Amino acid sequence: MGEQSPDTPALFHAPCVFERGVVRMEDLPTSELPEVAFAGRSNVGKSSLLNALVGMKALARTSNTPGRTRELNFFRLGHQEAGAGVALRLVDLPGYGYAKAPKREVRAWNALILDYLRGRPNLKRVMLLIDARHGIKPNDREIMKLLDEAAVGYQIVCTKIDKLKPRELEALPRKMGEDLEGFIACHPRMLLTSAVKREGIPELRREIAALAER
Repeated sequence: MGEQSPDTPALFHAPCVFERGVVRMEDLPTSELPEVAFAGRSNVGKSSLLNALVGMKALARTSNTPGRTRELNFFRLGHQEAGAGVALRLVDLPGYGYAKAPKREVRAWNALILDYLRGRPNLKRVMLLIDARHGIKPNDREIMKLLDEAAVGYQIVCTKIDKLKPRELEALPRKMGEDLEGFIACHPRMLLTSAVKREGIPELRREIAALAER
C-alpha cells in the first residue's frame, strides 16, 4: 500500500488484491460483499484513478491501447474475517466507446456489462467517470439512461481536472450540473479528481468507505 494520511478510512489501510477476471455471468464471484463498480469511456483515466484510490502503482494496469480491458475485473479491498471488519469489492468494468476488436466481441462485452449492472443485487453504486476536459458524451448518456431505467445508483466522478485551466475548473460544477438534469438515479454530489495530483482522492475514499458500511 502507498502512503496514507491519518484521516484515510480504515478500509483503505487494508490490502487490495485481485480476485478474478470475468467474461461470463456464471463466473461472477459470490455476492456476500458489497460492490462498487467503476465505468467510463475508454481512455478516461480509470486505471490511473483506481491505482491512486488504493495507493498502489499497478493494481489496475494502464494501457496505451484504449479498449484493451475485456473483462469485469474484481478486486477485494479490506478485511472481513468471521464476520468482523469491513470489506468490499471494487469492480473495473471494460471501457466503452472505443475498442480495437471485432464487432461481435464488442457486443459480447457490452452484453456482459449490462447483465452485471442490471442483475447484481450487492452492487451499491456505479462510479461513472467523465473526462473533465470533454464532459458528458452521447455514449455516457446511453449508460446513464440504462442505469436510470434499471434503478442502479451512480455518481459522477470527473477525472483529469489537473488538465483544466483555473477558469474552466471553476465553471465545471455548474456546467456538469446542467448536463445532469433529469437523470433520476444520479447521486447529487459530483466528485472532481486528478490521479496525477491526488486531488479528490480523499473524498472518493470516504464515499466508498461509507458504502462498505451500509
